[in-house]
Amino acid sequence: MVSIVKQPPTTALAVADLRHDSSHFFRRRITLPPFPSTTMPSSCFFSRLSLKPLCVSSSPRGLGLRSRDDWREFRCEAYEADSSDNVAAQAEETRPAAAQKLKIGIYFATWWALNVVFNIYNKKVLNAFPYPWLTSTLSLACGSLMMLISWATRIAEAPKTDLDFWKALFPVAVAHTIGHVAATVSMSKVAVSFTHIIKSGEPAFSVLVSRFLLGETFPVPVYLSLVPIIGGCALAALTELNFNMTGFMGAMISNLAFVFRNIFSKRGMKGKSVSGMNYYACLSMMSLLILTPFAIAVEGPHLWTAGWQTAISQIGPHFIWWVVAQSVFYHLYNQVSYMSLDEISPLTFSIGNTMKRISVIVSSIIIFHTPVQPINALGAAIAILGTFLYSQAKQ
Repeated sequence: MVSIVKQPPTTALAVADLRHDSSHFFRRRITLPPFPSTTMPSSCFFSRLSLKPLCVSSSPRGLGLRSRDDWREFRCEAYEADSSDNVAAQAEETRPAAAQKLKIGIYFATWWALNVVFNIYNKKVLNAFPYPWLTSTLSLACGSLMMLISWATRIAEAPKTDLDFWKALFPVAVAHTIGHVAATVSMSKVAVSFTHIIKSGEPAFSVLVSRFLLGETFPVPVYLSLVPIIGGCALAALTELNFNMTGFMGAMISNLAFVFRNIFSKRGMKGKSVSGMNYYACLSMMSLLILTPFAIAVEGPHLWTAGWQTAISQIGPHFIWWVVAQSVFYHLYNQVSYMSLDEISPLTFSIGNTMKRISVIVSSIIIFHTPVQPINALGAAIAILGTFLYSQAKQ
């Protein structure tokens, strides 16, 4: 028996009884009137019914028919009422997904571009003004001021926080402060590309800390991905023309500090409803309070004054713009990265972070004319490839 339902303008029901004996065959076609509009209330939650083709078949054995002459075949087909309307409905469904992909793409492009600009201006400032503690402090102070103004003018909605929130944020801020200062110290001593090559080894620190301090275990591919990361970083460090132990140790300490920052952040922010933008703003403010007294103790106003006058005399008024630019772009690129983390999975974020390092390394080599040996470039490529493999194996 074959049943066919097709609508609109009318509903046709065709029934055919097919027996393998040709003497027993009949076919009936019944035309039904269209569904009246009054049968569907105006408050109905849908305006049209669209049915896609559906085929249902049953075997003779499933129907309990044993004889070949006794079995019948059942086929039901439903056709869409209006294919053009269905295409339009599907297009409407795909628009939010396409908009989400476009939004994530804009986040990534902005994140990478801001990070590249920050690293360029940060290196320019440190070359003329070798005081990384004050430079780090100015970056946090600028971001904190920007967010306070945004909250006061209601450009951004201020977060609703309590004492428990700030208690949970404190260890995160301590780790963030150490990592930020250590990375700035590193870039004041070595090339930007070298700092980021060493910082691409952060996944190795994450696995080792989680394994030996937290007791977490990982699949074998995760451990295997650490081999190219560690090997690539070691090869790049051994072949670096401008190697400096302080710069190398600064990058290593930064890796370790940011691993603890991520661990403390996951533990402390469970159940907290604060957006990525506001979370990083609060993190910057607390880090600023932590860093300021240490910056004064390590470097102090006397060194800052003398260094500032020297930089102005050598660079001119452009130096002030460099300081402002590196401070503003530091906050913006971190803010966008936290905002993108609200929209994407950790795997996508880690891949984006890997691509960010590639863009920074390549751009800094081009802009600052950093001499790179082929073996050094090979080490960087191996380390970055290992980071990518790690992000895949971790999932």
